Amino acid sequence: MTVRFITRVAVAALIAAAPFAASAHRQWIVPSETVLSGEDAWVTFDAAVSSELFYPDHNPMKLDGLSVIMPDGTIGKAENATTGQYRSVFDVHLTQNGTYRIANGNEMLMASYKLNGEQKRWRGAKEELPTAIPADATDVEITEGQNRVETFVTRGAPTDGAFGLSGKGLEFVPVTSPNDLFAGETATFKLMFDGQPAKGVEVTVAQGGSRYRNGSTETKVTTGDDGSFQITWPAAGMYWIGASIRDLPSTDIPNAKRRAGYAAVFEVLTP
Repeated sequence: MTVRFITRVAVAALIAAAPFAASAHRQWIVPSETVLSGEDAWVTFDAAVSSELFYPDHNPMKLDGLSVIMPDGTIGKAENATTGQYRSVFDVHLTQNGTYRIANGNEMLMASYKLNGEQKRWRGAKEELPTAIPADATDVEITEGQNRVETFVTRGAPTDGAFGLSGKGLEFVPVTSPNDLFAGETATFKLMFDGQPAKGVEVTVAQGGSRYRNGSTETKVTTGDDGSFQITWPAAGMYWIGASIRDLPSTDIPNAKRRAGYAAVFEVLTP
């Protein structure tokens, strides 16, 4: 099932354009639980952009592009959504058994140019581009971006029906179930780019709760020829992964650059 994306013209697009570098603010969606049972299971999600993982200290995540992909691949719904000063919150009712993919995605188009010697910037939809930049503008730079932030929850046994590809941007394919992760064990995942294996992409793995520990908790791995990468979880807790591809030529906008980003949150349990 394709994740639906909504183009947003907002200040938050500047944050979304580069949320995956080590020094940048990071986007995340954190569930209250990741593995549940019972017939009336609910999960609450926090969503934010922060300088410290899983502590909302910067901006709430805009939920314009939020999708709930059900275990059977159909689109579900988020309920009770609200956005506060530092975080957004929403609930999902797990009415099916299996694994749910909670995704927030956006597409954006940004441009910078000079007009009569003055620097100008523009953000908007692709269909607006032909008339957005004056014909006599100089030093035109156009960037097309796709970003995706995800997390996963499972009611009962894990399933893979929620992991269809849209074929656009960076996307995640689980080899190991994202809700079957344990400290000391190794998980295997894949990244795809435009539906093909994302080869040679650096993936940052960061553990939450850094304010309670000394030293860095980040590691980096690189995807192989088939887009796969492995993570051996050092301890139980919540983890964030992030990856990006930058400065590629756009597939359909002349002289434009393209970037794509992906981030996800996982819970690693004690064996």
